Amino acid sequence: MVPLAVPFNSFANALVLIGNCVLATVIVVLNALVFTSIIITRSLRRENRFIYMMSTCISDFGTGVSWYYVGLFDVEDVPHGKNNCYFIASSFLGLSYLVILAAQADRYHAIVSPFRYAQRMSTTRTLLVICCLWLYTYINLAIQNLISSSAHLLWHSTGTLICNIITLVIMIGLNTKLCFIAKFQIEREPPSEERESKRASLYLIIVVVGFFLLFWMPVFMYIVICYLTTVKCYKFENSGTDPLKILARINCAVTPFLYVRGCAPLKAVLYQRVLRCGLKQQRKINSGVNKRANSIEFVEAISSK
Repeated sequence: MVPLAVPFNSFANALVLIGNCVLATVIVVLNALVFTSIIITRSLRRENRFIYMMSTCISDFGTGVSWYYVGLFDVEDVPHGKNNCYFIASSFLGLSYLVILAAQADRYHAIVSPFRYAQRMSTTRTLLVICCLWLYTYINLAIQNLISSSAHLLWHSTGTLICNIITLVIMIGLNTKLCFIAKFQIEREPPSEERESKRASLYLIIVVVGFFLLFWMPVFMYIVICYLTTVKCYKFENSGTDPLKILARINCAVTPFLYVRGCAPLKAVLYQRVLRCGLKQQRKINSGVNKRANSIEFVEAISSK
C-alpha cells in the first residue's frame, strides 16, 4: 500500500493533505465547467481560440484527477521514481504548456495577419495542430519510460530541458509583442464590435500567459540551476510536499478562472446554461425528496391512527 505524502499525525500535516485534496477538486471542477460550457455551445467550439481552451481544460482536468494520487500519497512522478505513475501526471502539465504556447502564436498570427490567418487556420487545421501536440507529448513520454534512468537524465538535461528553455524564451517574446500590439495597434482602430472582440481575446491570452509565467518561472529557474549547473539542489521527498510542483498545479486552477473572467460569451454560457441547469436539476431532486418524505409521513400518520 502506498503511504500518504506526510504522516497524518499533526495539524500541519493534515493541512497539507487537505490543501492538496481541495486543490485537486478545484482544478477538476473549474476545468470541467469551462469545457462543458464550450462543448455545448456550437458558436464557441467553432472558434479556434475556444478549441485551444478546450484542450487546456482537458489536460488540466487530467492534472487535477492525477493530483488526488500524486499530491496525497508518497509519489515521485518521474520515470523510475518511487510509486510513480510513469510520468503521465506531469505530462499533462507539459501538454498545457505547449497548448498555451500554440494559442499564443495563434492569436499573434490572427492579429498581425488576419487575412492570411482566415485563409490558413481553419477549425480542422487547429484540431490537427492540437493533435500533433498531444502526439508529441506522449511519444516523448513513451521514450522517457522505456530508457534507463541514466539515459533519462541525459535525455532530460540535453533534449527536453533545452527545448523548454527555447519555448520559454519564445513565449516571453510573443507576450511582449502582443502587449505592444494591444497598446499601439488595437487601441488606434476605430470603435467596432470586431475591434472589441479582437481586443478581448488579445488581452485574455496576455493575462493567461502572464499568470502561467508567474507560477512556472520558479519551476524553470529550479530546473535550470539544478540540471545545468554544479549546484546541489534540495530534493523534496515527494510531489505533495514540493512547493514548486504545487505552484504549477495552482496555475491549472487559475487558467479556467481567467478564461471565464476574461471572456464574456463563455461567462454568459457558464452562468445561463451550465450552472442554471445544474441548479434546476438540484431543485427537482430536492423537490422529489421532499415529496417522498411528506408522503411517508402522511402514511405513518394514517397508520398510527
